[in-house]
Amino acid sequence: MAAASVGWVTEPAFLAAVSSSYDTVADTFAERFPPSRLGPLGHAMLRAFAEVVLAESNGPVADVGCGPGGLTAELAGHGLDVSGVDLSPRMVELARAAHPELTFTVGSMTALDLPTGGLGGVVAHFSTHHTPPEHLPAVFAEFRRVLAPGGHLLLGTHLGADEYLRPTEAYGGHPVSYEAYLLPGERIAALIEGAGLTITARLDEPNPKGGGRSFAYFFARN
Repeated sequence: MAAASVGWVTEPAFLAAVSSSYDTVADTFAERFPPSRLGPLGHAMLRAFAEVVLAESNGPVADVGCGPGGLTAELAGHGLDVSGVDLSPRMVELARAAHPELTFTVGSMTALDLPTGGLGGVVAHFSTHHTPPEHLPAVFAEFRRVLAPGGHLLLGTHLGADEYLRPTEAYGGHPVSYEAYLLPGERIAALIEGAGLTITARLDEPNPKGGGRSFAYFFARN
């Protein structure tokens, strides 16, 4: 999934590559990665996030990097007032068609078109790994800006040993030009807390298929 922006004059240049790449793969992505592919731990994280937000802040939630909207709809099913944001116009088009009862917009995780302190929660589910590490402090600061005091962040992401990937095709051979950055969990945690958020829980998950990259979920509070 992708999340970033409009307005390429002022936005970081990497966002254009992410946007065009996910426009290209969007239809195949939606077919190959329905919410049912998430696995039990991933669904449990979403459910736990919803329970915490409803119990403690009970404000609206933004699913940043929502892709075709399946997880946004799952969060809504848990009782959250949730909307989706994605960099890819095609992803947003697919999300609107699949879930017309929800709101989806094209937008940037580097500059969310949301009021300061207006959200009870932010979900970034495997949508930050295309962001160069030097831009992550600004992204996490933006998440904190839009969260109300006591609001919650759920970040799901790939882990790696400072790995840099530059694939030329993805999702069945579609051409892509985005890059990916797989960071150690400790570094991601330090960046989240450096933005002024407090990590309250972390879950590391080995690849359920064995081998390959592992994943992590971070819960944080503003």
